[in-house]
Amino acid sequence: MCDLVFDKKDIKQFKSRGLTLQKVISQIETFKKGIPFINLLRPCTISDGITVIEKSGLHRLVEIYSQAALSGRVMKFTPASGASSRMFNLLLSFNNRYEKIDVRHISAKADKGDSDYITFFQFIKGIKQLPFYEDLKSAMSKNSLDIEALISSGQYKEILENILTSKGLNYANIPKGLIKFHQYTDYSRTPFEEHLVVAALYKLDKNGVTRVHFTVSPVHLDTIKEHIAKFLSRYENSGVKYETTFSTQKSSTDTIAVDLENKPFRDREGRLVFRPGGHGALLENLNDIKGDIIFIKNIDNVVPDQIKQDIKIYTKAIGGYLINLQNEIFGYLERLSRRDVDEQLLKKMSEFARYQLSIIPPEGLVQSSKDERVNFLFSRFNRPLRVCGMVKNDGEQGGAPFWVKHEDNTLSLQIVESSQVNLESDEQRAIWESATHFNPVDLVCGVRDYLGRTFNLLDFTDPNTGFISIRSTNGRELKALEMPGLWNGGMAKWNTVFVEVPKIVFNPVKTMMDLLREQHQP
Repeated sequence: MCDLVFDKKDIKQFKSRGLTLQKVISQIETFKKGIPFINLLRPCTISDGITVIEKSGLHRLVEIYSQAALSGRVMKFTPASGASSRMFNLLLSFNNRYEKIDVRHISAKADKGDSDYITFFQFIKGIKQLPFYEDLKSAMSKNSLDIEALISSGQYKEILENILTSKGLNYANIPKGLIKFHQYTDYSRTPFEEHLVVAALYKLDKNGVTRVHFTVSPVHLDTIKEHIAKFLSRYENSGVKYETTFSTQKSSTDTIAVDLENKPFRDREGRLVFRPGGHGALLENLNDIKGDIIFIKNIDNVVPDQIKQDIKIYTKAIGGYLINLQNEIFGYLERLSRRDVDEQLLKKMSEFARYQLSIIPPEGLVQSSKDERVNFLFSRFNRPLRVCGMVKNDGEQGGAPFWVKHEDNTLSLQIVESSQVNLESDEQRAIWESATHFNPVDLVCGVRDYLGRTFNLLDFTDPNTGFISIRSTNGRELKALEMPGLWNGGMAKWNTVFVEVPKIVFNPVKTMMDLLREQHQP
């Protein structure tokens, strides 16, 4: 059957990407079968899946964390391969639609209540507050354009072209991490800079070294390295030493595209088409760095200096919370591995599993033999651990924490995206809409076992999660497969703890308008 589908050129093509024939066939089977929806049981809420750290306990957790950081156990992992095009979607739409964009046209549409045009007016009104305004002004002056005169006369087309295209800043075609986000007295900082600055606040070891790993796009790797090299000395003047490393998404995590009949999709030259496997493909990068305690935060979730100190204590606290849990888990695993447990200790471990890690044992386990209970606890404790900082949802779009019911009737805590839920079901939609909290804004991971060995993180994914979407290329529709999300299905079989953190720690820049929010202004 395989020979009927693929010829020698096809096999050579996907083998050059590090893909096997079996893996490609498996991906095609996934398209045919579809990806099952997740079965939501109820949202995680305070005291039912989400823990609140009392302020009185913050100092103790910070101290626990600080000792681990000094010993060199900690590093920062920042997914930074995202393009900035989505950030400028509205401006791109206007620039591509119109040969001329003037104030009368925009005003007429805005007066009719069109939200896009209202937002565009807000953008023009606030443009001088954007941290890259002076760069834009300079770029336009080189082209003999006076940005202030164009704004005053209500002529906007040239402004957009100089923001978005190679005529000026080319911001629509570079990584988001290279966009200037925050203005300071003498200079502006990009997200790459902000991540390095914040890393020095809470990830220094006893030698003053802070370790930061960025995942970046292969095409922009050299540019990003050059960018960081330019300013690194500015932040190392305070005695901080940076150990910055980089990786790119592996071609072996790409997925084959198919047509609407689930047959391999080919380009005009007859070559198979492969697409990036999505955010979840970065699990391999996380696995490869062989870390210990790893903080994960997206490239666009950064704040200026005046807010960093407010965030630092909560970042350290969730790190301390993880280490505190880890210490207890490791102690139990040592006893379980030696079978050095009595009924009283087994009961204590079972209560810890239920109330601290939200591990709900299968029905009837309590009546099982001692060996069966020991084996169950050992297998459930001996997993990677993540503590996820969650904020209350005030209407932001994105995933949320839920209790999920699996096919074997077991329950677990999961971070779920809307694409994973059958929203046509009234019951599932009602549960989805009742979520009180939002995607993790800070994630700290323990990726070593009780013997100090790194877990193979690929063993703890749920391959039955992911997402199939319909895309278009050169006017032809195709189906694309995204791997289980990094903190969705990619970490589905980890031990998971949700901890509420203040809203102030969540400040992503998803659109250019977010840069005009108070928390991103000087």
